[in-house]
Amino acid sequence: MITEFHTLTDLDAHLASEKPLHGSVFQALDLRHHEEQLLRYSLHKVMFLGCNLTPSLIAHALNSGACIFPTLDYVPYAAFRAHLYTPEELFAGYEMGVADSYHTSLDGRVYQHFSETGKGEPQDIFESLARRLHDHSMNDALRDKIKNRDVVAIMGGHSMLRDNPAYLEMARLSAALTAEGYLMTSGGGPGAMEATHVGAWFAHRSDEELQDGVNMLSAAPLYTPTDPWLDTAAAVKEKYPLQGNGYRMPDSLGIPTWLYGHEPPSMFATDIAKYFANSVREDGLLAIAKHGVVFSPGSAGTIQEIFQDAAQNHYTTYEHASPMIFFGTEYWTQTKPVYPLLAQLAEGRGYKDWLMITDSVEEALAQIRKFSAQLKA
Repeated sequence: MITEFHTLTDLDAHLASEKPLHGSVFQALDLRHHEEQLLRYSLHKVMFLGCNLTPSLIAHALNSGACIFPTLDYVPYAAFRAHLYTPEELFAGYEMGVADSYHTSLDGRVYQHFSETGKGEPQDIFESLARRLHDHSMNDALRDKIKNRDVVAIMGGHSMLRDNPAYLEMARLSAALTAEGYLMTSGGGPGAMEATHVGAWFAHRSDEELQDGVNMLSAAPLYTPTDPWLDTAAAVKEKYPLQGNGYRMPDSLGIPTWLYGHEPPSMFATDIAKYFANSVREDGLLAIAKHGVVFSPGSAGTIQEIFQDAAQNHYTTYEHASPMIFFGTEYWTQTKPVYPLLAQLAEGRGYKDWLMITDSVEEALAQIRKFSAQLKA
């Protein structure tokens, strides 16, 4: 069994127990002050990912058969991360009222670097390797986040306006599911994705407070670099700080990508798994939503996700098929008539019973609750 050390506290507890370190993984830790202790251990098949080590410790590790991945100082991001991002980390440097300040934030600087190094097709092998290592760390941290959690995703267009009634409905759905203990996730960007995290943020507040928050956001209904889209989000968070219900603070998981880094991630997601590789991010987002995916109105990207999810359900790629709930009857049968085709595709397959099209938050909630109850029966 592999033991992962993400904090020095965990390491100290392990060393105090005098258990061996064989097969352990150290991730992004400063181990220079643990030199004396670690020199007493065999480090065979131990892996050090982006750790600070003394010369003596490096020599001992290599002589023991350890594997050392050094920190990569030539990129503006940490290739080895033990934890997901937080909004505070990604937006550090952004200042309310200063439109250009986003570009000085970590998120803005990484996107600029991403753009300057070939975007989705880096020509530099050092850059492509650093990105892969970073995304591998995201996968590892993401698994830790979703462990023992019931995950539901909301997918939908980034262009959904904040003052669109569907935005408030998605927020209400997310708030209700979060209050019931589900971990809500989305692609982590604007539009319907942001509504997911807004709803989770307000999970233990009143509907009146949620409506007020959405009204405040509607002053900048669509993200553009010159509009106060981020400022309004920061103002809502300041007026309505995260509030628990006595035993747990609500959380939500955003999974955006720097491929679409011209749009910043949602400030309302409490945890953010941001990727360079969009294909890894999209497939993984759908794969972890084992308690259902809600598809709000969207265009090409959302339709692509619909059929990715359908393929996972069709071939039972991940343990079991799960609900696919289409929110917006007219949209999914007339404007973008995807639902009739998908219903035909599902004929004779188990996931046909979990397809739903609705205009009701309550019906969507009931479908997810029904599925979860059957899964746990």
